[in-house]
Amino acid sequence: MAKKSTIQTEKVNTHIVEWLKNYANNAKVNGFVIGISGGVDSAVTSTLCAQTGFKVLCVEMPIHQAESHVTRAKEHIEQLKQRFPNVSSIETDLTAAFGAFKDTMPVTTDEPKMHLSLANTRARLRMTSLYYLAGIHGLLVAGTGNKVEDFGVGFYTKYGDGGVDLSPIADLMKSDVYALGAFLEVPESILTAAPTDGLFGDHRTDEEQLGASYDELEWAMLASESGNTASDYKEREKTVFEIYKRLNTNNKHKMEPIPVCLIPKTLK
Repeated sequence: MAKKSTIQTEKVNTHIVEWLKNYANNAKVNGFVIGISGGVDSAVTSTLCAQTGFKVLCVEMPIHQAESHVTRAKEHIEQLKQRFPNVSSIETDLTAAFGAFKDTMPVTTDEPKMHLSLANTRARLRMTSLYYLAGIHGLLVAGTGNKVEDFGVGFYTKYGDGGVDLSPIADLMKSDVYALGAFLEVPESILTAAPTDGLFGDHRTDEEQLGASYDELEWAMLASESGNTASDYKEREKTVFEIYKRLNTNNKHKMEPIPVCLIPKTLK
């Protein structure tokens, strides 16, 4: 079920960097701001942005963050600053802001829903911080979502990490991101770490949350796009396909444009 990337990494790298340059030039901005999580998606995105020559601001935004995430993020940022003089960084610890928000909210007995809402709040606080910095420095917020997350299972927070100005890697499968990351010499600690969104302050992985690995979900996404159904498969493949279809259906509200109630001309 695992898929090996077939992208031409060097040419894809050049294509995305040129696309970023053109977009920044047309938007008349100074560069890009990116939230660095310690994961492969933000590492690849920031490295692509760094190659443009435009200003790149890497931002760490810990909120009760696991130490391993912080360590990987710092390792990547330091490496990137050594390689590219246009890269700078800042850390803005949002733990106190998150705590203040949490303390003002009504108490609920539905703990699972409360924890999920608070996890999404972390992502939205980070988005707000990135746009604050973008406004000050004349930058664009670069998204870090890949194709499986953004258009397959909708594994992101609406108006959180989904709130961006442009998405450089959103047409790349997760396997493609790893291939590009290896080409870009992203730290090995990041390339070998289990993917995690880090929104719960613990070590739970994306696979534990989703019920399937990215290799499996990538397979299911391609199978679904080919017109296949769950009845075409048995055992684990059937389970993964059903997981993908459920997540894809439940998260359509993230992946499709905001619905607008159109008023008939006769009523205007």
